[in-house]
Amino acid sequence: MASNIMRVRLPLERIGVLIGTSGKIKKTVENKFDVNIDVEGSVGEVSITLNSASSDPVGLFRARDIILAIGRGFSPERAFKLFSEEATLVVIDLREIFGKSDSDISRVKGRIIGRNGKARRLIEELSGASVCVYGHSVAIIGDQGQFEVAKEAIERLIRGEQHKSVYDFLQRKRRELRLQEAEIWRESAPFSQPLNDQDHEEAE
Repeated sequence: MASNIMRVRLPLERIGVLIGTSGKIKKTVENKFDVNIDVEGSVGEVSITLNSASSDPVGLFRARDIILAIGRGFSPERAFKLFSEEATLVVIDLREIFGKSDSDISRVKGRIIGRNGKARRLIEELSGASVCVYGHSVAIIGDQGQFEVAKEAIERLIRGEQHKSVYDFLQRKRRELRLQEAEIWRESAPFSQPLNDQDHEEAE
């Protein structure tokens, strides 16, 4: 049964968010994926276990991702986007880039958020992904196309690229996505049917 258990650690201040009022958030995740979630609030450790041998093991991973998303600062409502099989959670750990330099991490977080939240807001609007900057990490939720664009924009900001250049990149990717969507729509639209004899008579 060990393979049917996963353990993750959350910041202590996020434990209450995971549980929710009267346990509502935890119960929602448990019911959705047929798992049991055990929370050790004093240390922030969360154990996820399949309820039975017949439960879908994929549920463990999806429940884990939702719990991690909440732990990385997302509200439960935004984390629940991961209920969709198309959605993925990506976490960029800034410590892996800057080590323990709190000043560098704080500076980069400020660049990603932007003045009055402008940079983060534009990344979300133009990529379609959800972005949360919390603690030492930047977390992204979206489908593959969305999180790839958002991740690239964030990595450009981390490398020190100017905000205007990153916004131009996002606008370009947004236009490309719209063109792709329009092309998919044209290819899936039914072919025009030729007029039959009655149609010809009515059209004359």
